Amino acid sequence: MDISVVVGNPKPRSRTWDAAHRVAEGLGAPVSHAVDVTDLGAGLLGWDDPAVAEAVARVAQSDVVVVASPTYKATYTGLLKLFLDRFAGSTGLQDVVAVPLQLGAGPAHALSPELHLKPVLVELGATVPTPALYLIDSAAQPDPVEQAWLERWAPAVRAATQEAVA
Repeated sequence: MDISVVVGNPKPRSRTWDAAHRVAEGLGAPVSHAVDVTDLGAGLLGWDDPAVAEAVARVAQSDVVVVASPTYKATYTGLLKLFLDRFAGSTGLQDVVAVPLQLGAGPAHALSPELHLKPVLVELGATVPTPALYLIDSAAQPDPVEQAWLERWAPAVRAATQEAVA
């Protein structure tokens, strides 16, 4: 299983980055490719940047992608939106199983990844067979919410990946 991680946090190598990697590895395979979107810099603002094009192509070829963002203004970051805008509608993430993940300071925005991030991934053609995951960014590790989600939903992600390949 080829797993990619995409992190749309303006802070490089953030807690969002750490959580996305933990979730990806909890799905049962090491991370094959990771995109910290902030590393792409101003290239996200033009349409011909080769590093952005390469990152998009690599993610689109993954079996699974964990797409993660901190919660800003009750939704995912504009930085992540800039990256996701590079994928073709309906087909950009075709045959990719996606896991939407957001981190926040408290439970007030717990539905944000389900209501905002998941529909965008589906619009881009991804298969999202599980509920989105919302984690409190200051939770002690190991996070029981994260562990419970992985125990319940990792088998569904793996099964969806096998169905996409078949």
